[in-house]
Amino acid sequence: MSPSRHTTVAALGVLALAGTLALTGCTGSDPLNDPGASSSAAASGTIVIGSQDYYSNEIVAEIYAQALEGAGYSVDRQFRIGQREVYLPEIEAGDIDLFPEYTGNLLQYWEPDTTARLADDVYTELQAATPDGLRVLDQSPAADQDSYTVTREFADEWGLTTIDDLARVTVPLTLGANSEAETRPYGPEGLLATYGIEIGFTPIEDAGGPLTVKALKEGDIQVANIYSADPTIAANDLVSLQDTKGLFLASHVVPLASDNVDDAAAAIIDEVNAAMSPDDLIALNARSVDEGLPASTIAADWLTDKGLN
Repeated sequence: MSPSRHTTVAALGVLALAGTLALTGCTGSDPLNDPGASSSAAASGTIVIGSQDYYSNEIVAEIYAQALEGAGYSVDRQFRIGQREVYLPEIEAGDIDLFPEYTGNLLQYWEPDTTARLADDVYTELQAATPDGLRVLDQSPAADQDSYTVTREFADEWGLTTIDDLARVTVPLTLGANSEAETRPYGPEGLLATYGIEIGFTPIEDAGGPLTVKALKEGDIQVANIYSADPTIAANDLVSLQDTKGLFLASHVVPLASDNVDDAAAAIIDEVNAAMSPDDLIALNARSVDEGLPASTIAADWLTDKGLN
């Protein structure tokens, strides 16, 4: 972090700790209502929580933050940091304590040549690959992974249901995605190596958002990388092609935590993760896309619905 950012973190930590002194623990065995959590929070100080520059990831990070605050922990939000190449060095340096991640993509960052593809295999290998001073908590049933997506018209024209089927397309293909996808294992080189399909690349820096969808529907690109839990897939009648050869690893929501996240805080986050289903994640995303609600409101409502606040 820059000096100014460290100053901000410190100032926010003082304010947050002052607020924590006014909180009292609740009774009950639920870790989200554990009176011991407040004393643990006071001992461990402020937990810095980060998120990607992507609304879905920010919502999950906000859920973590509110769940911990409800148990008496002091939290500093460092949201919308950027993509993995930007924020992981900060996590590894100890500047961020908790971050909602995705098992497959995180594993490929640390182990680009991994052969793991199924959810449990990916998680087991990820645990072993996580650097010293960090750990992954329990993975969630909720998943949000990269997917190659086309328009319904393009799928019907060429008879596309799987990524393999792109081989029968005789017009030039261009993939649209965030710029870092060009060099990731599932980018154009990975598609060529895994499926034997050549594809061009156009960077579109909105993580599969409206600019990507617009380019796809207007034919500027033929294939888009859109996350599987994005409600715009259904809203725009798009088709996510089946990945029959494991180009994309299973990517379940998983918290990446530093040693500053104590066992009581980890138990809170594990309970939150266990309660989040794949349908929940899509619904959370839809509230952001369709209703334009802030992450704080979406998170608070979800925690209330699940009885976790």
